[in-house]
Amino acid sequence: MPDYETHDYDVVVVGAGGAGLRAAIEASAQGAKTALVCKSLLGKAHTVMAEGGIAAALGNVYSEDNWQVHFRDTMRGGKMLNNWRMAELHAREAPERVHELERWGALFDRTKDGRISQRAFGGHRFDRLAHVGDRTGLEMIRTLQQHAVHKGIDVFMECTISRLLKDGDRISGAVGYWRESGSVIVFRAKAVVLATGGIGKAWKITSNSWEYTGDGHSLAHWAGADLIDMEFVQFHPTGMVWPPSVRGILVTEGVRGEGGTLTNSEGERFMFRYIPEFFRAETADTVEEADRWFQDKNNNRRTPDLLPRDEVARAINAEVKAGRGSPHGGVYLDIASRRSAEEIKRALPSMYHQFKQLADVDITTTRMEIGPTCHYMMGGVRVDADTAASTVPGLFAAGEVAGGMHGANRLGGNSLSDLLVFGRRAGLSAAEYAKSLASAPRVNPQEADAVARELAAPFERDGESPYAVQRDLQSAMQELVGIIRTQPELEEALQKIQELKERAQHAGVEGNRQYNPGWHLALDLQSLLTVSEAVTRAALERKESRGAHTRDDFPKTEPEWGKVNIAVRQGPSGTMTIQKEPLPQMPGELAALLEEKK
Repeated sequence: MPDYETHDYDVVVVGAGGAGLRAAIEASAQGAKTALVCKSLLGKAHTVMAEGGIAAALGNVYSEDNWQVHFRDTMRGGKMLNNWRMAELHAREAPERVHELERWGALFDRTKDGRISQRAFGGHRFDRLAHVGDRTGLEMIRTLQQHAVHKGIDVFMECTISRLLKDGDRISGAVGYWRESGSVIVFRAKAVVLATGGIGKAWKITSNSWEYTGDGHSLAHWAGADLIDMEFVQFHPTGMVWPPSVRGILVTEGVRGEGGTLTNSEGERFMFRYIPEFFRAETADTVEEADRWFQDKNNNRRTPDLLPRDEVARAINAEVKAGRGSPHGGVYLDIASRRSAEEIKRALPSMYHQFKQLADVDITTTRMEIGPTCHYMMGGVRVDADTAASTVPGLFAAGEVAGGMHGANRLGGNSLSDLLVFGRRAGLSAAEYAKSLASAPRVNPQEADAVARELAAPFERDGESPYAVQRDLQSAMQELVGIIRTQPELEEALQKIQELKERAQHAGVEGNRQYNPGWHLALDLQSLLTVSEAVTRAALERKESRGAHTRDDFPKTEPEWGKVNIAVRQGPSGTMTIQKEPLPQMPGELAALLEEKK
């Protein structure tokens, strides 16, 4: 293909966050010629925004902790919809992945006796999160990035992949474009690993940065791979709500892990209202007594402020709707009355500077205004637990773009250990697959040409701005496919998405290909609309409330729905189809763990 810049690799990894970097490192270590392609600059991945820590049963704070307890917490947090094998592998292998990161140079906070320190997080029975203050993701990326560069892996920065290429049923490469010049680039590859993260930019209020437009989910779907659990979108309970310019920016769960408490406009510790009746502490005279009462009854050394994220987000949403919210539509998070200024600055340096610089709030003296923000996608590409292989030969996925690991709701800190465990497995399996091929798959020049023409199409149209289409999509998803869902609203959302698809097909851009954000957004709209439709159709199909998916018209968690995943596939003529499929059968010895008393 003389018209396009072309490269040949054994393995192409799309995405350079924690999962992508770990996959590329492993593929390269197995002898595969490996490329790492990232939409933004290397080191700018969304992983750097993960603040609280890496969940792993090291047992450094509580010696009783082990992989079995971590497995049980993960399954219960996911409302039993997790792929059991992924949850098992994750719990078993996370400690070694953390120690490996330490051997590669990661500088974790320490206990008094010199071991890796671990903090409390929502849904985890024991203090389990290995951390670096509240900058854990940044330290992870620094360590992995230096290790990858040391390995000599080829990196293509500011390069967006637009389509995957196939030779028959198997992957043969990918087509994309350089964001700076706009020129087309073709990768011929025996295997592709997707590690592109989530889909948050389909919502108006989100902790996600601009890169999170559902690229990997859509690339896999268009290539014929299965998606599962797309109805489960996590709204993190604590995002900034004021000023408007920072609305949605994440406030780490580590604030609550360090003792921070949630209160409404009346000064009430409202979380006690939203826990089962036998957990309530209405007779307690002080906050400390209430917490001790809860800990004794719940047997997990936690306060109700550290319940799983879906429960806390719904509680905050209910408080605001009941008129007990803060002046700007959230609630309060208070760490100032629980820790000294020195302790806060030492344990939560990023949060201190974030609020001071962006909101002119000193969290050592003042409460934070926080509220739910679209944060994480539990659903994604269906993968084999052991190999991270999708249903399309040669296509692998790891991290947030892969479904199954977290079920209906992810526990905080599990994302970073997920990146390490399954990033490694994806890179290993992709390299082994590439080695098994007798010859490289063939790239069809006509297929690459068709993608190139599609990339240029927005310049030939004189329709409305793509920014107007994205604005209306974000408003529709925020209002109709948010924390609380109903059938009429989901049906209205589907209708709006179809209308927005039509508008997106006519949206035009001006100027030229040289770094043109409007053009980039016009192309991203295809992914945003695809994942929005997948989420909405799956949410409409699941007629119950479970984890991060809450149906006001079906408020109960139904046993029969706990036995199935909802799979999203590409149907005839590019249509989207929905199929209920049974969960994999769990072995008896693991099932027995889940039946133990909480």
